[in-house]
Amino acid sequence: MAHPKRKQSKTRTAKRRTHDKAVAPTIALCPNCGAWHIYHTVCGECGYYRGKQAIVKDAAI
Repeated sequence: MAHPKRKQSKTRTAKRRTHDKAVAPTIALCPNCGAWHIYHTVCGECGYYRGKQAIVKDAAI
C-alpha cells in the first residue's frame, strides 16, 4: 500500500506557523502627556520617546 511522503503540504504548514506568530501591537500610555501610542514608538502628541523630549517637531511649524 502506498504511503504519502507528507501529511500536510509545505504551504499549509507555513500558513499555520505564520498565524501562530502574529500578535497585536502593544499599546502604551505616554508618561509625559498621557496619550496612548504603540509601545517602542515616538508619541505622536508630544514627541516623547524613552526619556527624550521633543524628538519629532511638528510639520506645521
